[in-house]
Amino acid sequence: MNFLLIAAGLAGLTGVAAGAFGAHALRDSLPPDMQAVWQTGALYHLLHAVALLGAAVLARDEAFARPAVWTGIAFAVGIVLFSGSLYLLALTGTRVLGAVTPLGGVAFMVGWALLIWTGWRAGHT
Repeated sequence: MNFLLIAAGLAGLTGVAAGAFGAHALRDSLPPDMQAVWQTGALYHLLHAVALLGAAVLARDEAFARPAVWTGIAFAVGIVLFSGSLYLLALTGTRVLGAVTPLGGVAFMVGWALLIWTGWRAGHT
């Protein structure tokens, strides 16, 4: 699916930008604990950009298209919720945003579980 490929490219681009922004522009303005929060967001952002790319590639095979699309959607939602909430937490210090982060983590885990299910299903059909 082309939208997954575009989403993967966008996630990779913004993940690199977020990592660089945190390392350079925010280096002197964030305390060390919030720098670590930002970097965690950037790390998971970039890792799941690559996972999203894998889902995009898998979705090109008709046999895997539907579960791969859902896998990609789960990864994209995870990036927005997990990494996005960590970026906002680091920038604003608003601790309540930390309550959103686990929802993004669950979305990441759903994506990985869908990938496992897709692989298992492919081996048993």
